[in-house]
Amino acid sequence: MAALLPGGAPGAARAADVFAGAKIYEEHCARCHGPRGVPVLPNVPDFSRGERLDAPDQVLIERTRAGGRLMPSFDRIISDRDILDVVAFIRTLQR
Repeated sequence: MAALLPGGAPGAARAADVFAGAKIYEEHCARCHGPRGVPVLPNVPDFSRGERLDAPDQVLIERTRAGGRLMPSFDRIISDRDILDVVAFIRTLQR
């Protein structure tokens, strides 16, 4: 599964790295979303069921940057490229 993020120069797009995304997810996301995408808190999307994963990658990047009612903003914590890696990883969690 390859997702692409536009870069600053033509041809600078790169495929998302699922393995890097797994490490970032474990560090920043798993405590609420669960290690396998099954949430440990109420009112958190269940990635194992594909909840909220019908959105395009760019929308998920923007949501992660902005945060939400329960989720903090990761705008200055995780780069867009790293968020794309996380998105690629969470898409693998769907049963």
